[in-house]
Amino acid sequence: MGLTVLVGSAEPYSGKSALALGLCRLLRESGRSVRLGKPLATSLEGPDAALPCLDDDVRFVGGIIGLPAAALLPSLASLAAPLAAEQLAHRDPRPTWLLEELAGRLDDGYDGVTVLEGAGSMSEGRLFGLHLPRLAERLDASVLLAHPWEGPRSVDALLDAQDRLDGRLAGIVLNAVDPTLIPGLEAKELPSLEALALPILGILPRSPLLRSVTVAELAHRLEAEVLCCHDRLDLLVETLSIGAMNVNSAMEFFRQRRNMAVVTGADRTDIQLAALEASTQCLILTGAGRPLPELVSRAEELEVPLLKVGSDTLTTVKVIEQAIGNVRIHEGVKATFALRLVEQNCDFSPLLQRLQQTPA
Repeated sequence: MGLTVLVGSAEPYSGKSALALGLCRLLRESGRSVRLGKPLATSLEGPDAALPCLDDDVRFVGGIIGLPAAALLPSLASLAAPLAAEQLAHRDPRPTWLLEELAGRLDDGYDGVTVLEGAGSMSEGRLFGLHLPRLAERLDASVLLAHPWEGPRSVDALLDAQDRLDGRLAGIVLNAVDPTLIPGLEAKELPSLEALALPILGILPRSPLLRSVTVAELAHRLEAEVLCCHDRLDLLVETLSIGAMNVNSAMEFFRQRRNMAVVTGADRTDIQLAALEASTQCLILTGAGRPLPELVSRAEELEVPLLKVGSDTLTTVKVIEQAIGNVRIHEGVKATFALRLVEQNCDFSPLLQRLQQTPA
């Protein structure tokens, strides 16, 4: 079956794609052949995409590092609701056929390294028999785990993963760490983690850029009408501001923020104009009514997209808050930054040594 590395996590949006990107780049630079896949698709262009098909994350990461099409492995199942419901109807508590099909595909005499990205958590994919512990056991894979660090309370999830992976945990990268806390983490907690046999291979600082979301993604999630600047929907939003105060307070608040999405009522022209003069990536208008033509003209002049939504402010804010920090790396600038961050802050040499010692 060759050498297989599973990139997994204990919870969703932990940085798996960034690690897969960095690991594949390192393996290729070291002269290894690499192929990449995602057994359980979580990012498809359409919910009815026929399987097997190529997950969007695999396609994007493969494109960034220049993997040929033959090195991109299609997914066998999808978390899309209709497909999950169909699988549930089988009522099989321990399905094996998809896992065996995957093992058969990998057992093809390939002499490189197969990097597989797992689903969002240790248990996600269990319905299909494709959850991380089962994959690691059947494929005899080494596991690289991405995990957001929130202090000592994060250790429980790591210890649980260590137990469930039964000796296959080859490395952990702590992600989204407050940069001011990294020196203390390295000096105090890291020795304790190593004493618990938790192999820490890197610490990635939290990055507003990697947590950002495109205006296009927000428009999609909000089902918004784009009123102007359709060619600027690739702008990245890092923060959210709500324009519900008086204009003087709003102007002072906006000056302290950067790369904002500003949500305000369609009737608050004063707030809207103030937002356009700040570091605003898009202006999202809620409630009844249409913006004044003067506002649209000013937004076009400053190249700030205007979005009009049918939902109320509270609902709109919830959707945006769920998007920021919980989107995939599907933009070139984010991928380039993620690569540099992984290269500068991770040491995968223990994982590579483990692979060299593993019989193919």
